[in-house]
Amino acid sequence: MSTSLLSISSALKRTIASACLVLTGIGAASVSMPAAAEVKVGVSDWPGWVAWYVAEQKGFFKKNGADVKLVWFANYTDSIGALSSGQLDANSQTWSDTLGPLAMGLPLKAILVNDNSAGNDALMVGPKITSFAQLKGKKVALEQFSISHFVLATALAKNGLKLSDVKLVNLSAGDAAAAFISGKVDAAVLWNPWVSQIEKSGKGKPLFTSKDMPGLVPDLLVAQEKAIQTKRKELVGMIKAWFETEKFIREQPAEAAKIMAKVVGMSPEEYAVFLPGTKFFDAAANTKAFDSSQALSLTRTAPTIAAFLAQHKLIEGTPDAAKGIDGSLLQDALK
Repeated sequence: MSTSLLSISSALKRTIASACLVLTGIGAASVSMPAAAEVKVGVSDWPGWVAWYVAEQKGFFKKNGADVKLVWFANYTDSIGALSSGQLDANSQTWSDTLGPLAMGLPLKAILVNDNSAGNDALMVGPKITSFAQLKGKKVALEQFSISHFVLATALAKNGLKLSDVKLVNLSAGDAAAAFISGKVDAAVLWNPWVSQIEKSGKGKPLFTSKDMPGLVPDLLVAQEKAIQTKRKELVGMIKAWFETEKFIREQPAEAAKIMAKVVGMSPEEYAVFLPGTKFFDAAANTKAFDSSQALSLTRTAPTIAAFLAQHKLIEGTPDAAKGIDGSLLQDALK
């Protein structure tokens, strides 16, 4: 494994298993209650969420009448606990990590889709493996119960295989990358920057990526119902600010990468790797995501995600996805 691969920070970790932890309120004690005049929003290390700092620095919040305080969480799971225990007005979290709290009856609503992973997560294989059939019986390294686990399960199912057809090796993402590079495992499911680094090294290539599972890895802005009732105007303004942010990233990616890279302590060149694999959602994409008649909407993709969570005992009960979605703020923002 190259030094550069080992030294790059463990960015972009989003864990499905955290659905089990949302009620513990880990780290919530350190977060003060939201002030009446502001919306307190949790943010973690993922491009679609780090992008909120672009909105902050370019003045998009102020322009749209949104008094927003971004609260950085080095540990993503802590942010889920903070929202679930009412210490935040809203949080940046995945759909999969929202279904667990919904199954427990927590009053949360998805109000915006920031992005879908569209290549940042990938099943990496060596040059000798050219088909899924060749994966049967092979060792595959990944972080158990993480997004990577879900990506592998989806990839195998789409190609006529089951998780039991491969030998899972439970390793952290960095260790999984190292094991793959050194030849200790035949494949690994990783996210960037490891995907890009492995491709550049010539040691492996993606056999399947999150781009091949559209709609199944959505990253959201999720709000407390109480915040929607008491701070609706600010949240609508935040959604408007997002659409300006998406446009800015699309039209000025270099400057956007510079802002985002500084937040996570990376160089703009390193951070630029993440942008192509992140499908930032504009107004049109959000409209489709909140339209239950669309095949890739939040409502329609929820059963597939929930089935994986239930199979691995990561949630208790069946979430009512429709109750966890509020598209009315989006409609207000588009007026």
